[in-house]
Amino acid sequence: MTGSRTSAVACLSDIIRKKGKPKHSLEQFARSLDRRDRAFVMEMVYGVLRHLFVLDWVIDLFVRDTGPLHDTTLNNLRIALYQIFFMRVPDFAVVNEAVEMEKERGKPSLVNAVLRNVIRRRDTITFPIPFEDPVKEVSINTSHPEWLVRRWIQAYGLDEARSLAEMNNTRPPLILRANTLKISRSDLLSLFQEEKIPAEPTRFSPDGIVVDDSVSYQDIGGFYGLFAVQDEASQLICHLLSPRRGERILDACAAPGGKTTHIAQLMEDEGEIVAVEKDPHRTVLIEENVRSLGTRSVQIVQADVSEMTSAGTFDRILLDAPCSSTGVIRRNPDVKYRHTEKDMAQFGKKQILLLNAVARMLKSSGILVYSVCSLDPCEGEHVVRDFLKTAQEFRIIEAGQGFVSEFMKNGFFRTYPHKHAMDGFFGAALCKKT
Repeated sequence: MTGSRTSAVACLSDIIRKKGKPKHSLEQFARSLDRRDRAFVMEMVYGVLRHLFVLDWVIDLFVRDTGPLHDTTLNNLRIALYQIFFMRVPDFAVVNEAVEMEKERGKPSLVNAVLRNVIRRRDTITFPIPFEDPVKEVSINTSHPEWLVRRWIQAYGLDEARSLAEMNNTRPPLILRANTLKISRSDLLSLFQEEKIPAEPTRFSPDGIVVDDSVSYQDIGGFYGLFAVQDEASQLICHLLSPRRGERILDACAAPGGKTTHIAQLMEDEGEIVAVEKDPHRTVLIEENVRSLGTRSVQIVQADVSEMTSAGTFDRILLDAPCSSTGVIRRNPDVKYRHTEKDMAQFGKKQILLLNAVARMLKSSGILVYSVCSLDPCEGEHVVRDFLKTAQEFRIIEAGQGFVSEFMKNGFFRTYPHKHAMDGFFGAALCKKT
């Protein structure tokens, strides 16, 4: 039994049962592993999370009742099936490691029988699995909860919902933002080329870089401080805000600081950015980002932004509100299992409260950008429209530079993983009527 398999099983038990976050679970259970084994654990953990429902469907074919199974045994089986169907691991190695792990605590004979039967009947198990119900078909084959699939079908249609869910199960590229306070994007790309690191400019963001799949974060660690990791869609939100030198900007829910430091770049670090974060642990992340990029114009405030009283003092405000995060499932597959349909309405209510709170802090000539990394209209378009019903002094405006207009429709900014190969974001720019 390998330490990597033990760590992977522990991570999955923590994430699926206890709603732990993958990064935290990996830090807790895989910290002692070397780089290669840690990467292997990440592959197994994220792979199982991406394909959880279809793996469980296969398990149900061979196990009459999984209810009595211990989490360790169930996750051991899930990992083994992921290796059989989605990884190039020899069958004998999969069976041997899975059975060996069960000898300490579990059901080795059951695991051995299930895996050998699966391997024997593998040719009869074809993907995608056919179902008469289109919702169930998309749900099981892409491992998205049925309630979420229904909402996407209602919003985008069946074919779009299926394409979106399928894209969510692909590995996202590593996207960087050149720290233009220290180096231009072209010069950073030249440095990468000298080190034989394959990379190219992003299609839309003038600051972004797409790094080849063969490159890991550790491979570019020598360029620390010259870039930030930030998806292209997130970068475009800051261009929607269009901050200017000398302005006073509020980043209302700032952690981990990606947008905060990007705003500083767009302002050439001239002006004042008040980065507010309620969670003290996440405030540390902003501090680390600001320090690593050498940003001077950021003032970090640990506070609940809804309780601040800085009325009418900001030229521009970015409210990147807490949300369901359904737009970043590619990067965080655990999001699929983290929320219920009831949660969506609660997110919307909290987002409207935050919008009303920060709107009071905007100058009469200022611009407020509301954004979420959510694909659900109830956290995007509906929130803005409900806000405008009571905040009648505000209106939607067309904002941002020309390349942002590619993603604008009826005043709303939208990006989609399956359409644009970037995270799913919503944004809207608002100003006070004159």
